[in-house]
Amino acid sequence: MIILNSWGSMARIKRGKFKRQFTARNYRNALPKLLEDSGQRCAYSMRHVINAGGMEVDHFDPTLRGDKRHEYVNLLPSIRHCNGKKSNHWPSQELRDKGISLINPAEEVDYGEHIFEDPVSHLLVGHTSRGKYQILICDLNAPFLVEERAERAKLRLLWESGIYNYSRNFSAPQLEQVQNCLETFKAHVEKMIPYIPPPPLESNH
Repeated sequence: MIILNSWGSMARIKRGKFKRQFTARNYRNALPKLLEDSGQRCAYSMRHVINAGGMEVDHFDPTLRGDKRHEYVNLLPSIRHCNGKKSNHWPSQELRDKGISLINPAEEVDYGEHIFEDPVSHLLVGHTSRGKYQILICDLNAPFLVEERAERAKLRLLWESGIYNYSRNFSAPQLEQVQNCLETFKAHVEKMIPYIPPPPLESNH
């Protein structure tokens, strides 16, 4: 069985120790380390860099100025789509007074607490006002992201339904070929957007 993700009470992105100070000219040089911290995934959509075809560096809080704007703790890896949609958006003081703000996945839990996946439509569902805001600002229900989540669910179901149960009557070369195909299949699924829990029962409509 493929274990696509585990959900706990810890932030999803694990920051490594990195003391280098970046500037407006070189902050993009942080990308390799940022991807290492995030498991090679977009901080917002969780799309893998292999499927995304590349990543950009997002300034989580675009309102920061001076050295603080380019500090490593304010940088996150993002696919172009999410980075472009989020852009310089930041909640107004009025929204912040209502408890609405963006979720930094390097500091707190996002998926499985604020954001869930509808198991039928594969649309993301905001369980809290912050989750809804994150989905809206980063456009996490863009058609191509929904399609990838749906495809992942289909392939995951195919795997778990017994595709891996192959005959013992295969010859050694045949068995090796089947095993290689299964490993390729598994690697492909694991590079897709990971499993996201469905909404709590009280959130289903």
